Order: sequence, then C-alpha cells, then structure tokens
Amino acid sequence: MDVSGPEPGEIGMLRQDSRKVTGGDVFMAIRGLQADGHLFMEEAVDKGASVVICEEKIPLGNQVAIVRVADTRALAGPLAQAFENNPADEMNVIGITGTNGKTTVSTLAYQVLRTLDTKAALLGTVGKHIDDRVIKSRLTTSDPIELASDMRQMADTGHTHLVMEVSSHALDQRRVNGIRFDVAAFTNLSHDHLDYHNSLQDYARAKKRLFESLDEKATAIINGDDEQALFMISGTPAETITFSFNKALDVECQILKDSTEGLLVRIGKRLIKSGLMGEFNAYNLTETFLICRALGFDEDAIAEALQRAPGAPGRLERVKTPGDDDPVVLVDYAHTPDALENVLRTLSGIKKDKQVLHLVFGCGGNRDRAKRPKMASVAERYADRITVTSDNPRDEDPEAIIDEVMKGFKDRDKVIRTADREKAIIQAIRQADQDTIILIAGKGHETYQEIGGQRRDFDDRSVAREALAGRNRNGNTKPAGT
Repeated sequence: MDVSGPEPGEIGMLRQDSRKVTGGDVFMAIRGLQADGHLFMEEAVDKGASVVICEEKIPLGNQVAIVRVADTRALAGPLAQAFENNPADEMNVIGITGTNGKTTVSTLAYQVLRTLDTKAALLGTVGKHIDDRVIKSRLTTSDPIELASDMRQMADTGHTHLVMEVSSHALDQRRVNGIRFDVAAFTNLSHDHLDYHNSLQDYARAKKRLFESLDEKATAIINGDDEQALFMISGTPAETITFSFNKALDVECQILKDSTEGLLVRIGKRLIKSGLMGEFNAYNLTETFLICRALGFDEDAIAEALQRAPGAPGRLERVKTPGDDDPVVLVDYAHTPDALENVLRTLSGIKKDKQVLHLVFGCGGNRDRAKRPKMASVAERYADRITVTSDNPRDEDPEAIIDEVMKGFKDRDKVIRTADREKAIIQAIRQADQDTIILIAGKGHETYQEIGGQRRDFDDRSVAREALAGRNRNGNTKPAGT
C-alpha cells in the first residue's frame, strides 16, 4: 500500500461510481467489465472526493489523499462492510450458490424462516425482501457497497437472518468479500455463463470461492449427487454435510411420491410433504431443510413450514384459469440446458398418456451462444410440440438467435418458430385443448423483455393469463393442431 497527498478532513461515503460522489466521499477506482474506474478519478476529485483508492499511479496533483493498493476489487467488500460498521456480523448469513436452484432454495429458506417467527431478509434474483418491502434487483448479487448498505438497513431494523443468492460473477468479482457466512449451500453446476467464464473449470472455481471463505464455525450443505460436490468442499475448514438421493452420504434421501399434487420426500428419517413437483424440487426441499436444521431450528417445525411454503415465483408456476377445458399452462425460469431438462423430464414423467407436452422457449442475446443448440437438443428429447421464440434478444437479431437454436434439432417436423414471444404464447394456448401441458420457459418471474437494448414491460404469466381468458370469452377450445 502506498499513501500520498494531504490528510483528508471529514470522510463521507464510499463510492465506486464517480457520478454519485459528493464532498468528502471516498472513491474506489475498480476495473469493471465495461468501464475502468481509473478513467473517472479526475471527475471524482472535481466532485469533491477527499480520498481516491486506486491501483495505478495517476497524477492528481496534491488535491486529495491517494491510497494505492494492488487490487481495489478485493478490498471493496471488506471496506464497504467497515464503512457500514460491519452489519454482516450482526446477522446469521446464509449463502446459496449453484447453476440451478439458487432462487428456489433461497426463497424456500426465507419463507420457512419467516414462518418460524424469525425476522429474515432475502437478497436474490427475484428481488430484495427487507421487512415487507420488495425491491427489484438489478443483479443476483449486488455490488459490495449496495450490499453493505442493504445489510445495514436489515441489521438496524432487527433482522437476525439474511438469505442470499451468491452468483459466480459475484464470487469471481469478489463482491461478497468481507462477509462471514454461517451457512453456505451448493445446489449443482452445469453449462452456463461460459460467455463470462473461460471454461466449466473456471466456473466451478468461482463457485468454490464461497466455500473457501468459510471458517470452522460455518456449515457447508452440499448436493453430493453433483460431479463437483467434492471439489466444492475440498480444503474448506467448515463443517460439511453432504446429501444424496443415489448413494450413501451424510444424509440419505428418497422421493416417495412425485405428481401434479406435489412431492413426498424422505430426508434421513424425516418425511417432507410439499406442493412443489419434480425431482429437482426434491433436491431444493432437501437443501432448504438441511440449511434450516444447521441454523438450529426444530426438524418438525421446519417440515411443517416447508409443507406450507409456496416457493419462488416463476419456477414451475401454474397460470390459474377458471376454465374446465383449458390446457395446463406453466411458467418457468429454465434458461440453461440442465434446468430445461430438469423441468421437461419432470413434466414428461408425470403427464398422462394422452397428454401432449408443448414447449415454448427461446435463448437470450449477448449471452453464451454455445448453449443454444443444446437447448434445442434437450427440447426435442422430451417435448411433443415445440415453439422456438425470442427470450431477451438484447442487442442481437432475434431471428439470428433462433437460427442458432434450430441447428440443435435433428427433426424439425414438430418445431415451429415465431420470433414474437407474445404471439408465440397466444398461439400455443389458443391451439391447445385440455389434454395439453404448455411450458413457457426462460423468463419465469421477469416482468420485462430486452429488445434492441431497451426494456419493455412483458410478463409471460400475464400474457398467458389473458390468452386463457380469451379462450373462455370466445369459447375457443380448438384441439391442438387445428
């Protein structure tokens, strides 16, 4: 560390965005994916920064104190916590990481804790839940300064537990440095985010950082059926609890029932009932149960709370309809090959013989292109009918994205393409009958669509609900294919 310049007077807020700097603030120059904070140091000084923390020697005269360090990003988390008087130390913090299941596990844990009369908060993909307020999230895991500020609000309002999703991007960018996790959970790891990480190995190493950060008083809950399970916990000083539905580990589990009415799961010697369906949700329920048990809660109370927990919105969420002759319409966030396979395999396994499974899905723009044909391959394996449409095309041409998806199909006879997502959903519902299950995949809880760099209001559930209402108004119950 190298310190130069005049001693600062009154210290203000910690900032990493020069546009937010006001008199006396401390500005951290962090190298981001799209911008380098070092380019905005002069702007921060002009706005009144009293201290600049950076990695480079840049002439700023003798106007402010300059603290030069090797890695500003690594320092941002601990410093942000210190500026807020270490709120993480005032709560039990639970972190959940993995490719799929993070949102469901974190939401279930939050719902169970609240049912058990615990003042809990939630930070994740669906939003920030602080007291009875729900604030939309920009990122699965916020930047260190925003994160510390949110945690200070929680601690000041008496929250004792914080459940948070921890993304691989956040771990790689050290956004959660400085936070002591009491419990950390690993759901699974599969193909995703390889537009950011160079390889699956790099992706796994980023996830592993969460478990490397644990101390000997923490507990790591691990899905032992995932290939990366042992890698995740190798070298961690924390107590580890592994569970499996396929082999003998610390906790042996079994699915006793899986239907449209829900699940009955055995976790060790404990039976858990839930309205959620599917093998992947059996894993999510198990992870949640073990997290809450590790926090010291009674097993009977956890089981009862889990039976009442609705889970995360947009995760195999059924769009309710008053019509008796309407198709079953489900909305799910599945946007990776593994997640899509989990959902389709579940629906394929529980549908009745005469039922048709119709999948409506797309792939996001400006994201990992390698998974596009893989998504098609998974879709073809399980779905009886497929509509390929747009997801969030962002800055890419929607038709070009669909072209890349189509390369993954061996037989295109049961596949149609419609770039307009609203039209695709409406057509699928209007052409279906009561023996059709429609899965609208990819966006789940999202209430927007990104096209041409702009966001517009769009909710799969609202579009589906209106299309179902239109069927009933018009008496439209045409069989599929007419």
